[in-house]
Amino acid sequence: MALGLIGKKVGMTQVYTDAGTLVPVTVIEAGPCTVVQTKTAATDGYAAVQLGFGEKKPQRVSKAYREHCVKAGKGVFRVLKEFRLGEGSEALSPGQEVEVGSLFKAGDHIDVTGTSKGRGYAGVIKRHGFAGFPASHGTHEYFRHGGAIGNRSYPGRVFKGKRMAGHYGAERVTTQNLEVVEVRPEQNLLFVRGAIPGARGGVVLLNPSVKASERTGEEASGDEKA
Repeated sequence: MALGLIGKKVGMTQVYTDAGTLVPVTVIEAGPCTVVQTKTAATDGYAAVQLGFGEKKPQRVSKAYREHCVKAGKGVFRVLKEFRLGEGSEALSPGQEVEVGSLFKAGDHIDVTGTSKGRGYAGVIKRHGFAGFPASHGTHEYFRHGGAIGNRSYPGRVFKGKRMAGHYGAERVTTQNLEVVEVRPEQNLLFVRGAIPGARGGVVLLNPSVKASERTGEEASGDEKA
């Protein structure tokens, strides 16, 4: 897996492409991220790098967290995330900065992971898209219910995972294969086509697209067979 980046969702807007097409995009403040810790196969059993993003007041974190961040020499970070590295990845050292311009460019495809908007306790129509009951033909005060949820003697219980009312949203979501429309390295901004999970100001993780890399590998193997 290639190195990714930590960012913050700024919001959505529209931009014009060179062909004159209006494209809806999400603006992400991507980095700069600071290398806080590196892990190698010899010492930890796998290769990875831990990146820090954002700022946080030192007095609002534990001493262990604060001392860990101080090793990078850049203060205390709001978020720490670890990215696994594959073979042949560039060697990084603590304190080194990773910027969006060095990882992504226009035309690339990325996977964005974030925490979806919390919608509280929701019913089955909003949460699962149930159709509800008819508004006529004798239906009486039973319009937005879920209906029957189980049997009688067998199984005598409700199966796990049954779609019912409950907490909706506020969960980890990954939107795959989003196209990078524009990169502005001087402003640490990344424009991706379409929407990404979460509310404005939410922390997101940016990784090279898994599907795009798989497709590239398949094309390469096809060329070798030919």
